[in-house]
Amino acid sequence: MAADTPPPIVEDFEYPQADKIFQERGIKLKSGDGHIMLATCDSSPGLIEVYSRGMQERDKVGQGKFCFKVNGPSGYLSLELPTVYGAKGNDYAVKVNMVTSNESKSFDLDKNKWTPVGESADPQGREFTLLEIVAKK
Repeated sequence: MAADTPPPIVEDFEYPQADKIFQERGIKLKSGDGHIMLATCDSSPGLIEVYSRGMQERDKVGQGKFCFKVNGPSGYLSLELPTVYGAKGNDYAVKVNMVTSNESKSFDLDKNKWTPVGESADPQGREFTLLEIVAKK
């Protein structure tokens, strides 16, 4: 390779500005396909909303409420958000994959309605961490 030839571009699918977002909000955005993005929680239609207990102090922006916008026919996002207890779907078929200390669980979100997930859907009330959001039209 010539000295002035740039290296080949390799997409690593890491979430842009993930470290900054983690410092500001306490949510660890890992990677995805670029079709599910953290969004401002406002009156915009089509947002997926997720609530995390105990994040009010850490998350100065949403105080534990996190919103995501899906662009395109489908999307995937890998993340870590602790103590999730509720989520609201949008017009997509949305599945959230979560883990507690010794068990993984998936929850299908009701379209445009609130769905109990994590500790609010667990008979033992255990804390769950949100690991993935998957959306399809």
